[in-house]
Amino acid sequence: MTETRVDISHVRPEVIGQLTYSTYFIDELIHDVQHEAGELTIRHTSPKSEDDLRARISTLIERFTHAEFGFKEGILSEHRVTTPYSGNILAELLQQNIVKELEPGLFLFREPFVSLLQFFDESFVKKIGRHFGAQQEYYPAIIHGDTLDKTNHFTSFPEHIHFVTHLREDLDVIESFARDVRQAGGWAGHAPAIDQSHVMAQPRYTINPATCYHCYEGLQGEVLAGDGVVRTAVSKVHRYESKNHREFGRLLDFTMREVIFVGKPDFVKERRAKSIELLQQLVTEWELDCYIENANDPFFTNDFQVKASFQRNQEMKYELRMSVPYLDQTISVSSSNFHSTTFGNAFQIKAGKRPAVTGCMAFGLERWVFAFLAQYGLDEARWPQKLLAEFRTWRDGHVH
Repeated sequence: MTETRVDISHVRPEVIGQLTYSTYFIDELIHDVQHEAGELTIRHTSPKSEDDLRARISTLIERFTHAEFGFKEGILSEHRVTTPYSGNILAELLQQNIVKELEPGLFLFREPFVSLLQFFDESFVKKIGRHFGAQQEYYPAIIHGDTLDKTNHFTSFPEHIHFVTHLREDLDVIESFARDVRQAGGWAGHAPAIDQSHVMAQPRYTINPATCYHCYEGLQGEVLAGDGVVRTAVSKVHRYESKNHREFGRLLDFTMREVIFVGKPDFVKERRAKSIELLQQLVTEWELDCYIENANDPFFTNDFQVKASFQRNQEMKYELRMSVPYLDQTISVSSSNFHSTTFGNAFQIKAGKRPAVTGCMAFGLERWVFAFLAQYGLDEARWPQKLLAEFRTWRDGHVH
């Protein structure tokens, strides 16, 4: 194992996390990235030269530290409380077999994690979605590449994308593939030797990386009635994040509930503002230690500064971050987003005679459960009174 150390003392604190996250993507043989005391330490087995690796890291540093554009920060609201639990909740969940790690970023969940996830999901629909009369929709797990292209995901977050493919429709290919796997003693022995250009078809689909994309696809070419529509849906979404999947908050496969606003500017802006207000009321009632801050998406490409600073300066993205006491850090569990006419134009959705604007509030359900349990633990007697009462009422209604 080789160590490469890079001075990052000049890097702004607010982008060090993004730099560390992205460093894993410069070479697949990077095994660990740590930052401490103004220095980035990369442990790797890459055959690339030291100069080559440093040049790649310098490219990322320039991308995330270029200071031509402003980077507006700010806390929209805070709800800080002292919570009763500070143990290593992930270790406890694993020890009690409530959560089982199949591989980094891929988990199996059991009770009570599952009930809490379902309870949070239904609470968000009841307390936020229904306030706007949101209509439920149900989406596929995959999305066509042409549709994803319209969302600019290929150019903004290319590292996230999971492509879906299949064996080519060719009898010789299919039979030789099955024979080779059998002779290799199974998939594990054969997979590294697959000539994908020969065996696999050109991908047409990807696994969907965001719930709301299907909503805009479903409204494509429509002229909305009245001032706009509100939809809500929950779906599995997938984002590849390299070695970052070793963090529990970076799941390969996770569940996202969204409340989605599509319509005229005032219609969307007013509902977005109200949804944030409802979320603030909810975290207060449930006594959660958290805050809402101005934020930006983790754009990967070299126009990071342009896109991120625009989002922040226009306050197009807010994140609700809950504290995780045993890690002494916070984790984003929800986001509130305003996209202007980006998706209205891309999908030719009209509100009146003009392109519709869109916005959404998203909830990462596994993160919600993890952060809540990190603050209050598994002992229900220590849970906030109102949340516990609502959870028990919900649970009694779901006993089969």
